Amino acid sequence: MRKLVLTLFAIGVMVTSYAQAEIDTDQLALDVSKADAANTDQLKAFIWKKASVVSVNGEVKANTLSEFKFDDKGELQMQNIDATTSVKQKRGVRGRVQASTAQNNIDYVEKALETMITYTYMSKGQLLDFFDKAKITEANGIITAAGSDVFAKGDSLTVKVESATKLFLHKEFSGFMGEDPISGVIEYAKFKSGVSHATTNVLSLPAKNAVINGVNQDYSQRVE
Repeated sequence: MRKLVLTLFAIGVMVTSYAQAEIDTDQLALDVSKADAANTDQLKAFIWKKASVVSVNGEVKANTLSEFKFDDKGELQMQNIDATTSVKQKRGVRGRVQASTAQNNIDYVEKALETMITYTYMSKGQLLDFFDKAKITEANGIITAAGSDVFAKGDSLTVKVESATKLFLHKEFSGFMGEDPISGVIEYAKFKSGVSHATTNVLSLPAKNAVINGVNQDYSQRVE
């Protein structure tokens, strides 16, 4: 009986190793980058907004609304179109100091969103480099790739890709804004047309004891 168990275990290990060996990382990198590029080309036809809720120490402190669209060069542009705060406005000098601090915090939030965009929309070269260094596994129709030193020494990125379409389903990253740490989770979904897009994100900013919960919304076709 013991011999049978050991034999079955050995076979299981061999099958698992063989399945992992079957993943052609070079081809996978090319397939994912090709699918992502084609998807991004379709996404360029859209303009959308991101509503973000900023909480500090568990309390909501601000709400921001940003607009996103790709420019003529194919680069994603973000514009802050509204920002409100729940902090009661003070008068006089204190009010001016408060306003300056609030603006600095809004700038910090925008920088955090820009950092997230770096991991959300990666170029073909960046994807090829990432998959070349990543540890890759596949199970239940989902490919998982995890790597480090992606954009800066010490950062990390884990992605989940749908095996059938080679489109992203989920990303988790940790990195830096200057010297401040930042980490985030990005979720993806598809329109009925099959175009994939980022839906929600959660960003953690330990230096500010802040968390940003964002929702991409109001996707609409651009009218030239």
